[in-house]
Amino acid sequence: MTTEALTLVRNYVGGSWQAPNVDHIDTTDPATGDLLGRVPLSDAEAVDAAVQAAKSALPAWRATSPLVRARAIFALRQKLVDHRDELARLVTLDMGKTLDDAYAEVGRGIESVENACGAGTLLKGENLEGVATNVDVEMVRQPVGVVAAITPFNFPAMIPLWFLPYAIVCGNTFVLKPSEQDPLTSVKLFELIDEIEEIPSGVVNLVHGAHDAVNALLDHPDVNAISFVGSAKTGRYIYERSAQTGKRVQALGGAKNAMVVMPDADLDLTLNGVLSSAFGAAGQRCLAGSLLVLVGPRADQDRWLDTIVTAAKELKVGAGSDPGTDVCPLVSPAARERVEDEIEKALAAGAQLILDGRRGGGAGGAELGPTVITGAAADSHVATEELFGPVVTVLGAPDLSAAIELVNHGRYGNASSIFTTSGKAAREYRFGVEAGMVGVNIGVAAPVAWFPFAGWKDSFDGDLHANGTDAVEFYTRKKVVTSRWS
Repeated sequence: MTTEALTLVRNYVGGSWQAPNVDHIDTTDPATGDLLGRVPLSDAEAVDAAVQAAKSALPAWRATSPLVRARAIFALRQKLVDHRDELARLVTLDMGKTLDDAYAEVGRGIESVENACGAGTLLKGENLEGVATNVDVEMVRQPVGVVAAITPFNFPAMIPLWFLPYAIVCGNTFVLKPSEQDPLTSVKLFELIDEIEEIPSGVVNLVHGAHDAVNALLDHPDVNAISFVGSAKTGRYIYERSAQTGKRVQALGGAKNAMVVMPDADLDLTLNGVLSSAFGAAGQRCLAGSLLVLVGPRADQDRWLDTIVTAAKELKVGAGSDPGTDVCPLVSPAARERVEDEIEKALAAGAQLILDGRRGGGAGGAELGPTVITGAAADSHVATEELFGPVVTVLGAPDLSAAIELVNHGRYGNASSIFTTSGKAAREYRFGVEAGMVGVNIGVAAPVAWFPFAGWKDSFDGDLHANGTDAVEFYTRKKVVTSRWS
């Protein structure tokens, strides 16, 4: 990436890089506070330029053979593999997460691209001949049209790749609006796409911005579908506002993911799963475990709490670029201040801090260490709402049935994990818990790309999730043709 690109982040519209005449904000390194670039806050006019480029490219791209479109995705996959290290470094630089975490993120994005390469199989329709005399029926899949994705800061490489490859391999054209907090990874993605001859100009477009850009996409009459990942509140807003203009929507929202630890849980699996889930990426994952439910007699609960807190104290907080770092900074000082304010509110409501990770923000003002809260009421804000930081709230339950009831009481249903050596307990939990993604002795229950990212309840608005066959269902419309030939 050039120094010029770092100085002024640009939109990518119709195959060319453009600098809209709008206000800009800074993007900074969370570890140091250093300025990385200036990000345009695109207005409705800039968004319209991207949508019109996508609309113009749609007829020819829709008419392109699915096999040719799949070869374009194969080319994208190779570009990503060749530049995986560079993309991971950009994720760490701009978002803050550790290099290992960033490298894994890019790998998960590549998995989605690899799944989309199977368009020849995924896009097949159905037929039934002879439903009546000389009458045949067939169902075919056709693209939705111009589709847009609005993606969050916490996975700047992976989440755009949940949407972009599926959308265009299905014959749609695409507009990405990434987070304004860490746009450099998406810029690099589009620099790579610009080098792929098999993807014509206008098929994919990139527009930076904040609220105005989002609203312009939601309201635009030529945008046919919206994919979103972010908070539950924003997801519901996007779902409702898009419905007013008849758009198809998949809105993946927030979470309060519970980790249930049984008395018989394996020590190593549990410690690794709980610590990585609660504190990895500084808790800035929609699959982060932020509610810890310890099951059994009080003595067993105390034993597990002491063990987990002791291990959490050993985690190193620092810059994501440092190989020894376990807990990276939050994305910004403002994010750290927001989470610390939530900690203060919990304490004011009667909770206690067993482990206090507040450390003044560190070099870049965004550091917050592992924090463990106990004594909160089961229906308190800190026990039921997403804080999006390295903070875990601990509750107790006398048995597994009570634990399941406690977990299901929450309004979210993104993911949940159980740690146990009992197959009976694991089966009871996976059957009874109200969550779309379940981990057994796994802290982050992230499905591979061949399965849907299947949040439930207030963690999702829509009918079809990201990835897996749901992605193809979302980005295509079914057309049924009934034919009679004499």
